[in-house]
Amino acid sequence: MRIKNYLLLSLVSITMLFVSCANDDTADIIFNITNNEGGGSGSADVFLSGTYTNDLTLESGVNYKINGSLVMASGTTLTIPAGMTIKALAAGSDVYVAISQGAKIVAEGTSTAPIVFTSDAASPEAGDWGGLILLGKAPINSVTGTATSTSEIAGLPYGGNIADDDSGSLRYVRIEYSGGSADGQSENNGLSFYAVGNGTSVEYIQIYEGKDDGVEFFGGTVNVSYVSVINLQDDSIDWTEGYSGTISDVYVQPIQNPTESFNSDKAFECDGYNDDFGNNSSPVFFSSPTVNNVTIIGVGSSNTFQDGSTTSAYEAIRLRRGTEAIFTNVVISGYAEAFDLDGNDTTDPTGAAVIADKLQVNNITFTDVTNKLKNDTGVSFTEADFISGDGSGTGTNYATWGAGWTRQ
Repeated sequence: MRIKNYLLLSLVSITMLFVSCANDDTADIIFNITNNEGGGSGSADVFLSGTYTNDLTLESGVNYKINGSLVMASGTTLTIPAGMTIKALAAGSDVYVAISQGAKIVAEGTSTAPIVFTSDAASPEAGDWGGLILLGKAPINSVTGTATSTSEIAGLPYGGNIADDDSGSLRYVRIEYSGGSADGQSENNGLSFYAVGNGTSVEYIQIYEGKDDGVEFFGGTVNVSYVSVINLQDDSIDWTEGYSGTISDVYVQPIQNPTESFNSDKAFECDGYNDDFGNNSSPVFFSSPTVNNVTIIGVGSSNTFQDGSTTSAYEAIRLRRGTEAIFTNVVISGYAEAFDLDGNDTTDPTGAAVIADKLQVNNITFTDVTNKLKNDTGVSFTEADFISGDGSGTGTNYATWGAGWTRQ
């Protein structure tokens, strides 16, 4: 069933509720549309939440507000027109949009008419609402064979063996004030990719002012390009569970006026597998993405906070738990430490990946960086084994591709 204007215009309030007997984190509203004042192209809010078992097509000129968990079931498509701003109730972690395995989202904005997910608060803040979650059927290494895992938010299955699985398309999409936390272990990211396949198209996305991670990959093979992450309180880009896609043209700018209790974490936090589950793949594989054209702008190598205190823990990129990755054309500016490699010579073979040329940095420029490399892998290697083309990196041309649709 598609939601058309005639439906919105003709009904004052429609609410069909079916309570689920399942005790999990998924929405227990099967279908919920509430139009306070008749809908249409006026100023009324049309509230969206629940599990949709038919397609949902949003209409231009309607003010939509997400007031709970909005879950698209397998076989459905959520379509959002260019230029639409969708507000989310500033109620924390339980307000999010989830695209289940077998479902799709088609959100294709333009540089002059981006699609924006934001908070409905008068004075919005990071963590006001959850975020956008996509779940697919591509490989993950946290399970055995074709078994599935369960997402920490929404409790939905993800994983499989379909590398080219298609979860739809995102283009010129901005996500603001996300990252609502359910508890210390379950936190929303701005944009979460759970086992999303490379049949999905993702380009020109921004995460702005989030409380947890900006973009996180839980396995999968999805390729993303033109990614802007600004003012995140946790990691900007995060991967784990055997992610193996390509990330191209990335601009990361953490909080530029940090305090000791309010500062960004890593620009990239990169795990070969999820330590909460272990690496259960057979044969064993680790995260192994390709990362091209990256600019990371830190706060300065002194790591000085507003209160005058400093920390040595502020670092640009952490590589651990056996992750592999090839970074090419990178600029890192304003960090005490650029790369921190952690691991051992057994279950977490991060250092072995360097020796095998599976973890490399090619063409990079460091500006105002105190230490380029810290090796805590338990394996001996030189800086030259890990980094080549020092001084040759130009990063990404953010001034061009980020113009007009991003926030600074």
